This record gives sequence, C-alpha cells and structure tokens, in this order.
Amino acid sequence: MDSARRTRPSDAEVERRRQDVLRQVIEQGEMRIDELTTRFGVSLMTMHRDLDDLAERRLLRKLRGKVAAYPALTMETAKRFREGLNRDCKEALGAVAAAEVRAGQTVFLDDSTTLFPLAHRLSRLDGLVVVTNSLEIARILGGEDGTAEVILLGGRYTEFDSCIGPDTIAALDRTHADIGFVSATAIAGGRLYHPVRDYAELKTAALRVASRNVLVADHSKFGKTATYGHGDVGAYDLVITDDETPDEEIGAMREIGTRVVAAEGKPKG
Repeated sequence: MDSARRTRPSDAEVERRRQDVLRQVIEQGEMRIDELTTRFGVSLMTMHRDLDDLAERRLLRKLRGKVAAYPALTMETAKRFREGLNRDCKEALGAVAAAEVRAGQTVFLDDSTTLFPLAHRLSRLDGLVVVTNSLEIARILGGEDGTAEVILLGGRYTEFDSCIGPDTIAALDRTHADIGFVSATAIAGGRLYHPVRDYAELKTAALRVASRNVLVADHSKFGKTATYGHGDVGAYDLVITDDETPDEEIGAMREIGTRVVAAEGKPKG
C-alpha cells in the first residue's frame, strides 16, 4: 500500500498530463481514445477519467471511441489551459520579444496569454509605461515587484480576463506606444484570424497607436482560420514565432515582406 501511495501521481502531475492530452486533441482536432491511452502510457480507465474531467469543463467533447476539440471560441475562453499550452515556446518567444524593448519606452500588450512571459520579463526594465486591456498583464507589471506604470484600458469585462468593446478601443486610440505586441488565434498563409469580432477589432486598432508593431505566435496558431479576419502579417514590422512553425507558413509571411524570427521553441536536452 505504501508503495502504491508513493507512485501515485500528484494532483499537479495529473493536471499537467491533462493539459498535454488537451494540447494533442487541439492540434489533431480529433483523436481516438485508445490512441491517447497508448501515447500517454496510462490505463484506459485513467484516460477516461482525464477525458471526463476535460469534458466536464467543456474543453473537449467525448464521442463514441474518440474525443474532439471544441471550436476555437470555446478553447480561447479556457484561460488557465491556454496559459499552460506550449509553455516552453511561449517562454522562448518572450525572451526574443523582450530584446525589442528598451527602458523608458511606452509598450502596448494585448490580452494574449502568449505575452504573459514577455510581461514577466518587462517587469525587470526600468521606466516603462505599459498600456494593456489585460487584467493579468496589469497584475504582472503592476504588482509588488513591478516597476512599470500601467495604463489599464477599461471597457466591457469578458471571460478572457480582459476588457473589450468601443470604450476600450476609444481609450486605446488616445494613447501612443513606442512598440506594440499582440498575438493571433489563427494564422494561415500570412493572414490573421480571431473567433471574436471585438478582439479582432482591438488587434487592428493596436496597429494605429504603435510606432513599431510585433506579432508573437507559437507554431500551434498556424495553418488555422477563425471567423473574423484582421489583416495580414504585412502590417507588422516583425513576427516572432518558433522553429516548429511549418516552413510553408514562414515562407508565406516572408513573401508578404515581413521580417520573421524563429526562436528555438523547445529547450535542448
């Protein structure tokens, strides 16, 4: 009994496995349950428990013998899981993006979880003014250890833990940033998409207020579309992605004329 207790995974380990399962299903769109069981080296009963938990949180759908991801809108509202997905890639992208910022600048960050590691890095720079519609980024940069002045754009609060709508965009239009960072939910052939119109409009508005604009997106965002387009990568001075992004997608962005940097998405070893 003691041995079984010692080998039983912790709650944190179970949660990490469930995040990994969710990521696999999102990337594939749909997977067989027996395939997931084999891939993760767990019993069929354990996998069903994992999938039941994810299904109860409406993060995926259990079907007959398989599971399927929900449309992009449902996935985008699962903030805690979005933060956990592709964490190594997001950290690598944040390191590259932070090198574009200088002390004393005014910086715009949208509410994308991809930018959270960047926000943590910016908290070490002196004299920054950060404009954002994200309450989490405001907390990161305006907390006890933060040195930045934070301008939080008001508006309608949503399940993304951020503000959006006409009031948010009007407040954004009254600001100016030296550099702006946004991410995208979906990118295909250099074109950008989001499942929620208000957020697509915010990303477009952000381009107006920054002298330089940077798009930050890991490989999982590519080769996908969503309901609302918001231009293409040609509007950005720089795209930062990782080295797992398909060559054809990187080629399409460079053909548009945008500079693309591909960071090493996974740590060596």
